[in-house]
Amino acid sequence: MPVMNLVTNVPVDSVVISDILKDATKAVARIIGKPESYVMILLNGGVPISLGGIEEPAAYGELTSIGGLGPSVNGKLSAAIADILETKLSISRSRFYIKFFDVERSFFGFNGSTF
Repeated sequence: MPVMNLVTNVPVDSVVISDILKDATKAVARIIGKPESYVMILLNGGVPISLGGIEEPAAYGELTSIGGLGPSVNGKLSAAIADILETKLSISRSRFYIKFFDVERSFFGFNGSTF
């Protein structure tokens, strides 16, 4: 049930969106150690973003998971997602932030209940 929400100021066409969703799903599942069927990725392109007062290509992400996160894993996730954004959208690693949330089961809803 890891959920990653990515926002970028780069307009993204449907082909690139599909590639990013697939690549990010695989990366998150592999690195956290959860099945791909549990991973949700959201991508919103063309959102106004300024980083350092500059509106060049940039992105922000948040990843929420029940367990599986920690300093080593977070570093690997940050690198993997930065690679995907750099390759697919030409977003420099220096213009991408990601925030990690490791939550308890009772703080995550699914199927009309909590985990």
